[in-house]
Amino acid sequence: MSKITAKKNIKLNSRYNWQDYEEKMLSPLAMKSKHSRGRKHYEKEHPYRSLYQRDRDRIIHSAAFRRLEYKTQVFVYHEGDYFRTRLTHTLEVAQIARTISKNLKLNDDLTEAIALAHDVGHTPFGHAVEAVLNELMIEEGGFNHNEQGLRVVDSLEERYPSFKGLNLSWETREGIIKHSMNVGKDFASRYAEFNPAEQPTLETQVMDVSDEIAYDNHDIDDGIKSGLIFEEDLRKKSQLWNMIYRKVKAEHSNLNSNLRVYLMIRNLINTQVTDLIENTFRNVRKLKVFTFKDIIKCEERIVSFSDGMNNLRSELREFLFDNLYCHWRVLRMTDKATRFVSALFDVYLHNPQLLPPPFRDETQGNGVKRTICDYLAGMTDKYALEEYKKFFDPYEKV
Repeated sequence: MSKITAKKNIKLNSRYNWQDYEEKMLSPLAMKSKHSRGRKHYEKEHPYRSLYQRDRDRIIHSAAFRRLEYKTQVFVYHEGDYFRTRLTHTLEVAQIARTISKNLKLNDDLTEAIALAHDVGHTPFGHAVEAVLNELMIEEGGFNHNEQGLRVVDSLEERYPSFKGLNLSWETREGIIKHSMNVGKDFASRYAEFNPAEQPTLETQVMDVSDEIAYDNHDIDDGIKSGLIFEEDLRKKSQLWNMIYRKVKAEHSNLNSNLRVYLMIRNLINTQVTDLIENTFRNVRKLKVFTFKDIIKCEERIVSFSDGMNNLRSELREFLFDNLYCHWRVLRMTDKATRFVSALFDVYLHNPQLLPPPFRDETQGNGVKRTICDYLAGMTDKYALEEYKKFFDPYEKV
């Protein structure tokens, strides 16, 4: 090919090219951008990025996404810099979800956007603080991290002069609030646009299971590295772990413990992803779904593990609950975290003037409690600890 011919063949991949690609290459079950229900606020389409690609980029550039770096899963941020945070977890979820979506010929741009946004509503210090905020906010509708995530992208992020929020597509917003069915009370009345009787897109369903695969496996990895759980106990209590252990040992006889655990985690993820893809194909054939419109009418979710894998995973997750999440060191950390957040909530509630100006200004429109909740939920572990010290350590500068 001559340089002149090559130069003629170099063209920008326009938004219409992406739509053509989706039409030709994706499954009829995929959610294609041309069928989107659109955005709340009208915006001119981008010349060379698709709708869901723009969603993904807006999430990555949001403040809430950056704060995930110092929001933790099981271990607080100062326990060690090699443990997962909400940010590294989110990236792992996105990688797993894209792999599954590509193999199912779904819209991996939409899947990735939902994956990157799925934890932006999470509190500092993990699920324990979410439970505390839900209790403190019970008279105001409670607190749920899925609903808070939608609140973040719809109103709390401010990036545009014409409207609040990120103005994401309807499908990405649905994925944020419906990726799991862990939603607060009165969901149907408060979020009528996201009908709870309907199933979400397959892209959303893929992201939900990818989330489970990611946190199960990285919690095992972090748990072993921290010395809270041990391989020997896993082999005794988990058939799935023992099966992977035998496979790795048969292939590699002389491995140090760190490399062996890494290979086992990798194989464990691959085994679950493979089962999920194959069983989802079986479900599609069994349920006789033919288009993306058929998905919402199904009584159950299509993206799921086989019964055998579900049983193996249940055994493994039970081990993690008993031995990691209920470990006395983890319980001590979560107990401290809940006391920190409860104390801060009480301070702001009795004197809202102590809130920083941007939040203090929101109390009239959103109410004092909801504003305090937004402020606390948006904190990183590090910032929450610093704020606590400023209020309760007499020698700390305010």
